[in-house]
Order: sequence, then C-alpha cells, then structure tokens
Amino acid sequence: MTTFYRWEDEVLHLFVRVQPKASRDEFAEVQEDRIRIRITAPPVDGKANAHLLKFVAKACGVAKANVQIKNGETGRNKHLCIESPVCLPAGIEKAG
Repeated sequence: MTTFYRWEDEVLHLFVRVQPKASRDEFAEVQEDRIRIRITAPPVDGKANAHLLKFVAKACGVAKANVQIKNGETGRNKHLCIESPVCLPAGIEKAG
C-alpha cells in the first residue's frame, strides 16, 4: 500500500517533498511517505511554490486553480490537493 497519496472522492491528496533548484522538473523517487518532486525554480519569494503548482497541474492535466497547497507552504514537505486530475503521475492509481 502506497502512502504518499490518497483519494477523497475526486480529489487527489499528494504528499510531496520538494527539491528546488534542480536541473529539471520531474517526479522522482518515493521516500518514506512522500514522493520527491524536483523543480528548477529557486525557493525565493514563493517562486518555487508557484512553479510547483504549475508543474503538478500540467502533469495532472488540470488548470493551476485546481491544485492547492493545503499544508507546508514554507517547508519542503507539502500536502497538495488536486481536483479531478485527468492524468496521473507514474505510481499513482485512480481510486477504484
């Protein structure tokens, strides 16, 4: 059983650890109960959070407005909520 995400109706809750200033944007390995997401933006003035939301929205095929940081705004560990994702990143299954 994977613990880095869960479903609540049509909302995907994703528990991530963000690695800013990476060489490229990508979903990486799962560590403990979080999936690492590497992003190129620096952690300055909210740039990393904005970039993260844009990247996750694109990966899930939804508008940026459908992705929210529910928890962890200022830390590396974040809890994201994605409303009605169209596509799913590797390793994530649709709730049956």
